[in-house]
This record gives sequence, C-alpha cells and structure tokens, in this order.
Amino acid sequence: MVKSILNVGAVLPAAGIGARFGERKQFKHLGNKPLFLYALNVFLKCKEIAEIVIVTNEDEIKYIYQEIEILNTKKSIKVIAGGPRRQDSVMNGCTTLSSSMELVTIHDIVRPFVTNDLILSTILGCKNNDGCIAALLSNDTVKEVKNFNIVRTIDRNKIWLAQTPQTFNKKVLIGAMNNNDATDEASMVEAAGGVVSVTEGSVMNFKITTIDDWKLAEKVVYD
Repeated sequence: MVKSILNVGAVLPAAGIGARFGERKQFKHLGNKPLFLYALNVFLKCKEIAEIVIVTNEDEIKYIYQEIEILNTKKSIKVIAGGPRRQDSVMNGCTTLSSSMELVTIHDIVRPFVTNDLILSTILGCKNNDGCIAALLSNDTVKEVKNFNIVRTIDRNKIWLAQTPQTFNKKVLIGAMNNNDATDEASMVEAAGGVVSVTEGSVMNFKITTIDDWKLAEKVVYD
C-alpha cells in the first residue's frame, strides 16, 4: 500500500552496451544533453520518488556523477555498478536503496519521454497489488509464428505491450529476482506468484533501441 511519498525509490538501469544501436546510446547527446538525463530529470521532479539509484558500467560512474553535479539537486542519487545480467543490475539497485523504501520503480533510462503522471500511475497501481506496470494495448493483429509459418492468430484485445516504469513491492521483487531468471521484472514477480496490474502507457514512452528510434527522438526534441 502507498503510505507516503517517502517510501518509493527508483532504480534506473543504464548499463546496456547498445549492441543493436552500435554504441552506448544512454550517453549519446540528444539535443544539448546526454540521453540519460531526460528520464532522470523527470524522476528528480517526481515528488513521489524519494531516492534514485542509477546502475551503470563501472567505467561510467564518474562521468554520471559529474553530470549529476551540474543538476544541483537535493534528492538522493547514487550511481553504482551493475552485474552481468539486467536482473543482477536491478538487484544491485534495489539493495542499494534505503531499507525504508517499501516500493521500487524500475525504468529503462533509454525511455526518455516518461512522464510524472505515468510514474505516479504505476505507484498508485501497487495499492492493492504486488506491482503495476505501464503497457500499451496492441493495435495490430498478433500472430504466433513457427519456422516462418503462422501457427495461430491471437486475440489482440488480450495483448498488452509492456513498457517501463514498472513499480513493485521491493521485498516481493527482490524475492522474485532471487528465484527466477528473466529480462522483465514483472515476469519474475508473476512467476513467483505475485499479482501485477497494468496501467495504460504512452506511445511517446518508447524505448530507444535502434537508429530509427533515435531519429524519432530527435524529431520529438527538435520539433
């Protein structure tokens, strides 16, 4: 249950190597600042978030602290090294948060156009559940395919495309990560028997994975 704004911490994974993009996009400048600062600034302004942990590669910690120093914020921000897998990095972030943080919001730092309302919506979605994630209802017809042949058509009204932020009871998430292996935090909580709800995400809350995604982000920033 959400008791106060002081019990929610955020973990922002930023340790990706950018294999499909060709470089570490989180540090590439979009407009006049590195990409990671866009999402970070939203979390800094979000009153419901009391602490922030950025999880990155060891060799980028100093650089991120330098960028944070310029922001002149009073909110607690820690930058730590990640692990070999995403869940290892998220686990490191969760255990770095203060013990008073009852909820944890996970957000891909390469989703630069997250909003305060979307963060808050996932937090409030945890009131009666173990977690709540942002997601989009599929607009397209969904096909299950094997060896390039259609096996079946899936009812698109039942298909939601997961985004971040994803907010969870911190103890539940840590327990789920200890006992499961997946690239999506919600999947691990589900596998552990947790109840995760969905709140409607935004098409603007897209993840920058490819050069085409970057070009779209440039249009958003420059237009």
